[in-house]
Amino acid sequence: MGERIVMRVGESLVAGGPPGTAAEPEVAIGEMDGPFGTAFANLLGNQVVGHSRVLALLNTDVMVRPPTLCVSKVSVANERYTNILMGTVQYATAMGVLDSVRSGDIPRDKCDELGIIISVWLNPGIVDVKDLDHKILFDIHRKATSQAIHKAMTNQPSIDWLLENQDKVIHKYFEKGIKGEI
Repeated sequence: MGERIVMRVGESLVAGGPPGTAAEPEVAIGEMDGPFGTAFANLLGNQVVGHSRVLALLNTDVMVRPPTLCVSKVSVANERYTNILMGTVQYATAMGVLDSVRSGDIPRDKCDELGIIISVWLNPGIVDVKDLDHKILFDIHRKATSQAIHKAMTNQPSIDWLLENQDKVIHKYFEKGIKGEI
């Protein structure tokens, strides 16, 4: 077995598709036999109304490894939203996890020792999209999941990059606020 992975954290944003399809997952990855595993078990066992916590599944009874817990960032109160989140997005998340194992970002020999907690964001406006292209939604969420895991496992961005670019990167919603657009 390789070095211990106590906890790694990462995020990603993949946008550019049709309205409502952007993905912005945040992940925490760690060994299940320590504090991370305790957090994982507590999240799974302590469900909160409106913020479902479910395992990432390939299908209704096929969980991925490392075990991955999907936590909704948005309050879930609409049946269509729930079906999209617990269908297309949950499946995309599961596939993104397996892509990360296949690429080597998650060491294959650690898949039974690690766990992943992923905060999943699905735009609430998705329920109003009439002809939702589930394939595009799937592709975007799959890519965002694997990118967030890659960034977590490679400690990106590095502190050197952050310090070098601190004054060059401007949060887009701050910029919109300054311009009076929000």
